Amino acid sequence: MSQQSNLQREPLLDSLRRELEGLDRDDLLWRIRTLQSPSAPHARVDGKNVLVLCSNNYLGLANHPKLKQAAITATRKYGAGSGSVRVIAGTMDIHLKLEKILAEYRRAEASITFQSGYATNAGTILALVDERDLIISDELNHGSIIDGCRMTKAERRVYKHKDISDLEKQLQNTDRFRRILIITDGVFSMDGDIAPLKDIVDLAMKYQAITYVDDAHGDGVLGENGRGITNHFHLEGKVDVDMGTFSKAFGCVGGYVVGSKDLCTYLQNKVRSYLLSGSQPPGVPGACIAAIQLLKKNPSLVKKLWDNTRYFKKALKELGFDTGQSETPITPVMVGESGKAHKLADEMFRLGVFVLPIVFPMVGKDKARIRTIVTSAHTKKDLDQAADAFQKAGKKLSLI
Repeated sequence: MSQQSNLQREPLLDSLRRELEGLDRDDLLWRIRTLQSPSAPHARVDGKNVLVLCSNNYLGLANHPKLKQAAITATRKYGAGSGSVRVIAGTMDIHLKLEKILAEYRRAEASITFQSGYATNAGTILALVDERDLIISDELNHGSIIDGCRMTKAERRVYKHKDISDLEKQLQNTDRFRRILIITDGVFSMDGDIAPLKDIVDLAMKYQAITYVDDAHGDGVLGENGRGITNHFHLEGKVDVDMGTFSKAFGCVGGYVVGSKDLCTYLQNKVRSYLLSGSQPPGVPGACIAAIQLLKKNPSLVKKLWDNTRYFKKALKELGFDTGQSETPITPVMVGESGKAHKLADEMFRLGVFVLPIVFPMVGKDKARIRTIVTSAHTKKDLDQAADAFQKAGKKLSLI
């Protein structure tokens, strides 16, 4: 008969509370603010009217009348939900219509849509590789990619950020693997820089590897009429797995993959996050269709986004702020310490501008920053107001 251990385990809630206290002490605890109005350049947050400079609503479509009407129309026609997963009784013709329009927009053979970008990455990566395979991932890839890679039994290698020479080094001695999957963000969400996708594709062809790009922050931002990074680099049809999201520039929610018809059919049959999750409520594909149609007809949205991006980056740099290596509307204001990032965000909010501090583990411990994102819906007056607030807050906290 076994003897009972004398080990005294800490109660779960005590352990969690102690860990939370540590995060708070180190300025690493999320302080979530509540939006009390639509996502727009000017919104009500925590009971205060503020200028919003931290949403992913790049093209200002989240509250667009045409998207709202499309969601209402689809809901009236089809109901509040689908009642099932896609492969049983949850595929409505509006889901198929979205996938057809999306494939045409992205100039691909086919597409498959998911409930979220996270579900897309986690499920698709897991479906493509197993213990016979190798994943080679950029060191600054998004957490959903990292989690997807960790869930597989594939061997994993990490290459230095955007370092093509190191990527080629990781491609050495790979003859024993059935598949090699090179995976990268298109636009890196914390720094706003762009992956050297053409060089990655060239290397993949040389070593017979598969390419996978997460274009969540390139959708609606890069390329002709926002067609994304593969269009930006003229690589349509040359990237094996082209992943994106409706949750940012398109103003809705959901993830997707565009590619060959065989790829999308395979994913329909193999991706567990697709097979085992209820399909999106019909109002969601309705709004997503409206977003794509609006973007195809109105290229000025993307042009305005980039005009605003250049204007605001210039203003921040002239004030003396370090904006890192950003090449896109994601513009970090680098401050270093987590505590300083929180203080700067709090002071900006006091001045009427809502920005977000990004701290460890989303970035390195010494690389905390305020991540700003301008949209096409911001006016020059808005951006001047934000720059003025940054100047006042920066001087008060001795950051400039």
